[in-house]
Amino acid sequence: MGDSKRRKETLGENYGKEERFLPWLPVTKAQAEQLNRITITGAWIGIGILVAGWVTIRFIGPAFGWWQLTGLQ
Repeated sequence: MGDSKRRKETLGENYGKEERFLPWLPVTKAQAEQLNRITITGAWIGIGILVAGWVTIRFIGPAFGWWQLTGLQ
């Protein structure tokens, strides 16, 4: 008997279905990985926006005379 037949007998009606990330959560492993990729991408976009804002506030704005930084010594 082949391995796939044994697996089919063992799993029963769950054979061929994708495994869930957590048994009580209706999210498959592929969906969890996709969510992970999306959140990592979003985090890097947020970091980029934060850095661009800091550079603008700290260097670009004062260089063009848009505002002055206070508290510099």
